[in-house]
Amino acid sequence: MADVGVRAARHDDVAAVASTQIRAWKYGYRDFLPEGPLEQMTGAAAEDLWRRQWDEAIVSPPSRRHRVLVAVEKVVLDTDAFPALGPGGIAAAAAALQGSERVVGLASHAPAEDPDLDPTTTGELLTFLVDPDHIRRGHGSRLLNATVDHFREDGYRTIVTWAFADNHAVLGFLESAGWGEDGAERVLHIGRTVRMVRLATDIS
Repeated sequence: MADVGVRAARHDDVAAVASTQIRAWKYGYRDFLPEGPLEQMTGAAAEDLWRRQWDEAIVSPPSRRHRVLVAVEKVVLDTDAFPALGPGGIAAAAAALQGSERVVGLASHAPAEDPDLDPTTTGELLTFLVDPDHIRRGHGSRLLNATVDHFREDGYRTIVTWAFADNHAVLGFLESAGWGEDGAERVLHIGRTVRMVRLATDIS
């Protein structure tokens, strides 16, 4: 049994955020990114790097408009499922786990940095990932809605994000939420040519 929600990331979430990113990339990018570059992005050395970068983003963001949000599931122990623990073991496990949270997704955002955009009116969704074991449970929608709420509170009128052109799951999700390609593109040369597209949505 679990309750779900979205909140601001905290310092003690750093390891879980980095791990969720790695797991989501391995699962979500495996069909269209070359194996070598994907391994470089998700290997042990890379995870250490991402952990340090998330630590800085969460603990010391460049401005109050730079945020990291996490989707969480609050775990409630089902003691009936653990009869072998015995009464004492069940009580101890319940005390340890009752109310604990599991990070299952993340989203980060900031003022837009692309030179053709106005960072005072356009924000950018920088990262948008859900753990592959927890997809299709509404976490993506909750993260996206929370991001939009923050941008509106900050006075933004438009949000953009970059996505791989072959990441049909993310493109389909965002398009169903009212986003659309705005014509901007990037081309990466990582063993083969990989195209990225920019999507935008009006939140005014």
